Amino acid sequence: MPRRHMKATGAAEAPLGAALRELRAKLDVPGDFPAAVLADALAAARAPRLPAQDATDIPFFTIDPPGSVDLDQAMHLARRDGGYRVHYAIADVAAFVTPGSALDAEAHRRVQTLYFPDGKVPLHPPGLSEKAASLLPGQSAPALLWRIDLDAEGRTVGTDVRRALVRSRARLDYEGAQRQIDSGTAEEPLALLKDIGTLREALEVERGGISLNVPEQEVTEGDGGYVLEYRAPRPADGWNAQISLLTGMAAAGLMTASGTGILRTLPTAPDGAVARLRRSAKALRVEWPHHVSYADLVRSLDPREPRNAAFLQECTTLLRGAGYTAFTGGVLPDPAVHAAVAAEYTHCTAPLRRLVDRYAGELCLAAVAGQEPPEWVTAALEALPKEMAEGGRRGNTVERECLDIVEAIVLRDRIGEVFDAVVVDVKENDPSAGTVHLEDPAVVARVEGGGDALPLGERLRVRLTEADPGRAKVRFTPA
Repeated sequence: MPRRHMKATGAAEAPLGAALRELRAKLDVPGDFPAAVLADALAAARAPRLPAQDATDIPFFTIDPPGSVDLDQAMHLARRDGGYRVHYAIADVAAFVTPGSALDAEAHRRVQTLYFPDGKVPLHPPGLSEKAASLLPGQSAPALLWRIDLDAEGRTVGTDVRRALVRSRARLDYEGAQRQIDSGTAEEPLALLKDIGTLREALEVERGGISLNVPEQEVTEGDGGYVLEYRAPRPADGWNAQISLLTGMAAAGLMTASGTGILRTLPTAPDGAVARLRRSAKALRVEWPHHVSYADLVRSLDPREPRNAAFLQECTTLLRGAGYTAFTGGVLPDPAVHAAVAAEYTHCTAPLRRLVDRYAGELCLAAVAGQEPPEWVTAALEALPKEMAEGGRRGNTVERECLDIVEAIVLRDRIGEVFDAVVVDVKENDPSAGTVHLEDPAVVARVEGGGDALPLGERLRVRLTEADPGRAKVRFTPA
């Protein structure tokens, strides 16, 4: 599922530093890698376990944010008789990480890469995640090579995964990929991303799934201060995500058929959660007829509209029950489905940045080969869901706290100013307190202290009373 990413550019990095250092200390965020871990990584980078199959003749390409060097996935798309063939290469982290090593133990301590506005705290040492194990262009690297055959409607008709040596030919970013596709200059392997992505999106609608195209918040310097604004995702972002979803669903299918695996699950949202979203839609003047389903509404919204962007952020609350569930002996978990995907699904496409994906990949390799999974995989299965949950909580806290810091920095010199806002939520036990959404800057924050009940769904002039990076979250009072 998509995550909100924040980045600071230019001089915005300097004032963020102190607040972010305090946040790292408060959350006990891992610092530098221990010497033993770096030694393991260096040895592994020099002598990885290489696969027998050579697939370097397939001209893979990657699509990632500009400047990314920890490249988990590379793809090649082609037509086949009556449909399409998706080759999807996933970095083979297990070719470098020896079970029980210092490097392995450190990955279990970190669980996932953490993203801060001024940089990241990686799961693996950069010598692996950004060099030897990364699917960088022009570099041969071990990978888990998925081959997924689709029919003319984009439905999966065949799945295979095996270890292979691969070589990416090109590193693209989303804007460049979108431009090539829109202008008709893209070569067929890239041009097919639109065709296959669109077909998969249609199948998502058919099965009742939904992808939240949540806008990213970006922090940039401008007009002598800082600007916080939304960047709506491009169509290419969604098409690329569909290839990852396709692979995650194929992986879940292999696991459930074999009887051993770990799924990413999400229960169906309770009626109360959807009712709350309906109140938010009303507050933001997002029209939601009663005969229109939640999924259909979300698909109809243009995330470039500020009200829609704010509502899509609210929709992420329905994803909070997501977790990992391991199973053995052919006894599937209940629920086994991820409600937003509307299918069985697992995480397997980002092993450089997420611990569980390394294990999911091994389970799929074993399933295709008709073998029992390695002992180090089955031994870790019981503890993995809890490890991932704890790592996920830390990641979510980092994301939330960073957003609070960024908003405070954007507004820190504007204490006392009055802003136009919309009341998007009111506390049930205190109707004089709630949440307001500012369109400019793109801030969602607390409002309280006015005494009178807040007008849910109405515009309200609010005065900024607090904005102290790292110490006091942004707060407003009715003006």
